[in-house]
Amino acid sequence: MASPWLVLLVLLGGQVSLSGSYQVTTSTPKVSVRAGAAADLYCQYSADFGDPRVEWKFKDLEGSFRLVYYNKQITDTYQGRVDFSPAALHFAKTQATDSGEYSCEATTPDGTHTDTVKVELVVQVPPGQPTANVPSSVVKGSMVQLQCTETTGYPPPTFRWYRNNVLMPEKSAASASFRNSTFTIQPGTGELTFDPVNQADNGEYMCEASNGVGPPTKSSPLSLQVYESNVGGIVAGVIVALIILAFIGVAIWFAYRKGYLGRKTSDKPKVIYSQPPADTTDDGDFRQKSSFVV
Repeated sequence: MASPWLVLLVLLGGQVSLSGSYQVTTSTPKVSVRAGAAADLYCQYSADFGDPRVEWKFKDLEGSFRLVYYNKQITDTYQGRVDFSPAALHFAKTQATDSGEYSCEATTPDGTHTDTVKVELVVQVPPGQPTANVPSSVVKGSMVQLQCTETTGYPPPTFRWYRNNVLMPEKSAASASFRNSTFTIQPGTGELTFDPVNQADNGEYMCEASNGVGPPTKSSPLSLQVYESNVGGIVAGVIVALIILAFIGVAIWFAYRKGYLGRKTSDKPKVIYSQPPADTTDDGDFRQKSSFVV
């Protein structure tokens, strides 16, 4: 049998909690539902509030605020989809944008006492098809990153990678099947990093997104080709290009010297000389017969 003092202490404790506490509480601090389902966010306040003024506010996943229930009515954004009662905020049909933090605030009629409780609503959305970013060709020995993204699922999905339809571990060292590779996978961000990449990493890659809501989804497969670095070939190509340019320069100079390309003509006027007429005079009557025509 319980001690009378214990019973008295419990009764006093209960009496104290109901007198002058001005507390707002909830029986549903976190509510999770599938998109399209109904949801109830509960809000209770102690009797000392009397007939309080109640407001519901919402902070979305981006940090923006808006009113849901204010001045004894549902705001325009939620009309026809949300109902208010003194005990709860009822969503007839949730949607992805309803995910976030809801605050139930109660204020006494004279405005002297206020308290607030917060309820988190998680509207679960299965992931769509993720997108894999895979370079088509890379150089052996370099550091290469592959990226997987998916933006519609909520909660945010985690990611896995496949090579040639074989599931890859988060670290290459964890599997004997990938002992010839050096890579790590970040499930939370979808990054697959090779450091360094080598010939064993040739193949088809695809990623998978999952968040526990609906089945996992996979990206389209994309090929990755790893090539040897050919420094000698690059140097040889540069040398050949320089030789060709030098040959072209010599050919142009030779053609110019031979006159095949033509030379700039002089702007000076031409001088024309004519032969003098036959001399029909004797020596005594000699006169200059030559003419100079310009």
